[in-house]
Amino acid sequence: MSTMNTVEKLKRILRDTLQLGARADAFTADTPLLGAIPEFDSMAVVNVLAMIESEFGITVDDTDVSADVFETLGSLARFVEGNAGR
Repeated sequence: MSTMNTVEKLKRILRDTLQLGARADAFTADTPLLGAIPEFDSMAVVNVLAMIESEFGITVDDTDVSADVFETLGSLARFVEGNAGR
């Protein structure tokens, strides 16, 4: 799985889950997430994780989730790729 492909899929998940519309199109791997996007609150994190599990076929353990994972789109992509095949 390429990081770019993962980033694009995550942008779509964020756009749909947070209802960001075209704002999500400008996101890059360096785009800050948690604390930078008002729509991205704790409930949104739960919804985004559910969509990630569904889209990528992975299981995310609660103990693996930290604020660092959601620091940027790139950190989220690396987390997803690191959990692929789990």
